This record gives sequence, C-alpha cells and structure tokens, in this order.
Amino acid sequence: MRIKVLIADDHELVRIGLQSILEESSGIEVVGEAIDGATAVAAAIECTPDVILMDLRMPRMDGIAATAEIKSIRPETRVLIITSNDNQEDMFAALSAGADGYCSKDIQRQQLILAIQTVHSGATWLDPQIARLVLKTATQPVHAGKSSTSTKGAASTLSSRELEVVQLLVEGLSNNEMAGRLSISNETVKTHMRHIMEKLAVSDRTQAAVK
Repeated sequence: MRIKVLIADDHELVRIGLQSILEESSGIEVVGEAIDGATAVAAAIECTPDVILMDLRMPRMDGIAATAEIKSIRPETRVLIITSNDNQEDMFAALSAGADGYCSKDIQRQQLILAIQTVHSGATWLDPQIARLVLKTATQPVHAGKSSTSTKGAASTLSSRELEVVQLLVEGLSNNEMAGRLSISNETVKTHMRHIMEKLAVSDRTQAAVK
C-alpha cells in the first residue's frame, strides 16, 4: 500500500517540485495540495493523508497552527515540516504542536523519501543539522529565572545509556535501528524509551525529542 501524501505550501513552484520528486517513488501517492494552513486542515479531513509535508510560512494560518489543528482532529496523520526557515523558536514550536519531523527544503530527494517513510512508520525525523541544534539547546546551561529549569532537572536524571537513546531518537532512528546501533535488544530499547518518557514527563517520542 502506497503512502498517501498531502503537500501544503503557498508557493506553486515548490508544490510542483515536491510532487515531481514524490511521483518518482512507487511507494508514495500525492493525494492533494494546500496553498495555506486553513486549506491544509480542510484537505487533511477530506483526503485523509498518511503524511503531510507542511510549510511553516503560509497565509491565513501558518504551518504551526495548522499542525496543531490537524493533530487534534486526526492524530494518526503524520506531519513532516519542510521549510527554508531555520528559526530555532519556530522549530521547537512546530515540534511542540505535534509535528513528527522537521527538515529543510534543501534536503536531497532520496533523503526526503526516507523522511516520509520514517515518519509514516511512527518514528521521528530530524535533519542532522536540526538534530544537532536540539542537542546543543538541550545541553546549554540554564540561566537563573528561566522556565526550563524543571526540564533540565528531569533530563539530568537520565542514565548514560538513556542519553544515548535520546541522541538516536532526535536523529530519527526507529527502535529497531537503535537496537542495532547500540547492540541491544528491541525490548531493551522499549524499556529505555519508557523510562525516558517517565523521567521527562512526556507521553510520546516527539515530545521526548523536543525536551
């Protein structure tokens, strides 16, 4: 069964280019397009896509608001942010809104196909440079008065192995891939993930990656 994809971007040339790339993959079917966030929400309901390629900067409703709305209506739909915007606040806002992945528009076509397949499988996808930013932010010292103190405290309780799992998580690896990379069983990875989410007080993998 092919992965049904909806493309949401206000630039026609971008939509045409993405559709052309995706049509080269026999495992992907483009089921619709949206020119803004509000249209993306309506199309998500009508076309029931498996994955939405979501731009951030769009009229009427931006990609962050559209992602949150779609996730509240169809939580099973996976949202992959694809944007030329590298603003750190927007990135974390999109992930917090429920986005399942985040990549830049200069991504190579084969990597884009892989990103779609990855989020469709239930894993999180972050471009390497985005993953590095997440890790850099997570390891920055917390200044007095910042609201991130509680998050920093929770993260400090993670074991060295759990930190390794988190690093692979933000790289977009699945449980099976983590098991292979760390030479441990898939069940052990699941146990680490459960402990990580408990310690970080989150309910899913994406929220753990953001924290």
